[in-house]
Amino acid sequence: MENHSPLADLWAFARTRKKLWVLPLVLVLLMLALLMYMVEGSTVSPFVYTLF
Repeated sequence: MENHSPLADLWAFARTRKKLWVLPLVLVLLMLALLMYMVEGSTVSPFVYTLF
């Protein structure tokens, strides 16, 4: 049994099924999640929430 990470599985899915449009979508979602995590307890958070 092979031990793959979710990112490796996503890359394999996109490569084999020629769905490379999925990768920019995932990158944007990861960047948004990182942004929300980084400003979780800061004074910038009220301004970030108004963007959405």
